Amino acid sequence: MNKVSEHRLSCDILVAGGGPAGLSCALAAARLGAMVILCQDRPVLGGNASSEIRMHIVGATGLRGGVALETELREGGIVEEIRLDLAVQNPQRSPSMMDLLLYDKCRREPNLRLLLNTSIDGAEVADGFVRSARATRSSTEDRFVIEAKTFVDCTGDGRLGVETGVPFRHGREAKDEFGELLGQEVADSRTLGSTILFQARKHDRPMPFVAPPWVRRFRPQDFRLRPFGKPGSDLGLEYGYWWAEWGGCLDTIKDNERIRDELLAVVLGVWNHIKNESGHDVANWALEWFGFVPGKRESRRFVGQHVLTEADVFQSRAFPDAIAYGGWPIDTHPPEGVDAPDLPPCEQHHLPWLYDIPLRSCLSAGPANLMFAGRNLSATHIAFASTRVMATCAAVGQGVGTAAALALRAGVAPAEIASNEKLMRAIQQRLLRDDCYLIGVLNQDPGDFVLKATTVTASGSQLGAGPEQVRSGQTRSVHGRPGKVPARLEGNLWDDVLKEASGGRVADEEVTSAPPDRARPGLHRWMSDPAQGLPAWLEIGWSSPVDVAEIGLVFDTGQHRHLTLSQADGYTATMQWGCPQSETVKAYQIEARVDGGWLEVAREENNYRRLRTHLLAKAVRTDALRITVVSTHGLDHARIFEVRAYG
Repeated sequence: MNKVSEHRLSCDILVAGGGPAGLSCALAAARLGAMVILCQDRPVLGGNASSEIRMHIVGATGLRGGVALETELREGGIVEEIRLDLAVQNPQRSPSMMDLLLYDKCRREPNLRLLLNTSIDGAEVADGFVRSARATRSSTEDRFVIEAKTFVDCTGDGRLGVETGVPFRHGREAKDEFGELLGQEVADSRTLGSTILFQARKHDRPMPFVAPPWVRRFRPQDFRLRPFGKPGSDLGLEYGYWWAEWGGCLDTIKDNERIRDELLAVVLGVWNHIKNESGHDVANWALEWFGFVPGKRESRRFVGQHVLTEADVFQSRAFPDAIAYGGWPIDTHPPEGVDAPDLPPCEQHHLPWLYDIPLRSCLSAGPANLMFAGRNLSATHIAFASTRVMATCAAVGQGVGTAAALALRAGVAPAEIASNEKLMRAIQQRLLRDDCYLIGVLNQDPGDFVLKATTVTASGSQLGAGPEQVRSGQTRSVHGRPGKVPARLEGNLWDDVLKEASGGRVADEEVTSAPPDRARPGLHRWMSDPAQGLPAWLEIGWSSPVDVAEIGLVFDTGQHRHLTLSQADGYTATMQWGCPQSETVKAYQIEARVDGGWLEVAREENNYRRLRTHLLAKAVRTDALRITVVSTHGLDHARIFEVRAYG
């Protein structure tokens, strides 16, 4: 008797992979009305950020973050929503609570079906389109054939795309193939290595550690460029040792079991050295946790309609089909990992400008209805070294999910989206509406009543932050400081980290900003007058009444700062964690003027989010809206980036 059950499922969009890219993709598409199935091969969501691996989510804020009112670099949209939720709902910094929060977001979406512990292992392609994907859930002895109109591979390893026959790259290109200064002299198949993290905790008594006989042995000089137990950032023992990296000289897919075994020997060998050989005062420290799933940095990269290159990233090339942005340094690692102790563990090249990530780098050069997002997008090894970080992957995922949903609504195949100017404009405008940032792209949504308002006034404002700023079309400052000298590809930011870890100071901190020709300098928010105190109000008026059914607000959440769940105490100390962000409006009310009188249509007493969308039970015919800010989470004045109103 065959105990394996066969199931046929259908949906609009199948998303394979539940890391930050796949989760954001699935949520974005489902929230726009598409019926979505999300397949994740692990028991939890989050990928490298999950409790199984515990890497903190980083992105365009880079190593040092930005500058208030100048370079607000943190990604918006769904990944910002997740970060703000975690900061408030998970003050204890529990990795499992993050698993739960991501799972909860999926369960709350009526258009999204989540299949955990379910691995994609096959696909049917006919007439240039993917018709179905096969998946297996061994834990319940179930097999699935999933039919969809659009398929999105966010698996990291490209499991779905490979089954469809789409071409991919693996390893490092020669520098002359794409004219990349940081490329290899000769192409090879090597990649960044994988890592297993550990965490340690200090107790009130000595905690001995006896190493198994198979652990790696390390010498003090092995840690010269890879220090441990240093205050600040992510070098403390409570977050273990990030540079337990190995496997880049192997196949990180086929050899993953061998890589895991060796990484366990490395991790326990590092801990054995710290505890029993280093001479540090660590007698009361003990291992609290270590992973059994390698955090994988690199494997396959698909070949799409455009291959993102070093020049695209470093020169911040403008793309008309941009769906996200990046800003993390070009961050390569020696494939040998800990086997190359005399090489820096990373070469981190500062990027002077934020850069576009085009949709064409997420569109298959094979089947017409296959898309991808995350670390497997179409890029060279050098460009990938920046795009690979998880906040960037999440931003790309939301862009792809939005594009997939709107293309289905328009009846356009994914392969044709980028060449459809009208559809691309609609996708970009939708991303802005959902609080994503696109470099130099302004809100020009024809349905937004606020853009057509005749007056925008306020109870008071600060210089350069008047009420008209709420319809400037941009919801952050990214212009940086005047006279900035563009960075060069020479130099390694890791040298600065080592200097600071040794007690030194870094003189010239380089901060990424938007390229000058697309930065649009300004505060881009209304800031009330602190001398007048709170409450403070903002009023939008029309010469003729409009029927308002939806009101959107974007608040300040301090996007110049780092904000991410991390097990590193020093890194977390740079954030406002365990609480709402101090810049954010806490209590407010929205009123509509109807027949000369004010009618309350929405009220919030304890907001902490950046994007708030109020759907009214019934459209209100009004000639004015008034937002009254009653309190914030810390500032002495109100800040509102944007107000939108729709029928």
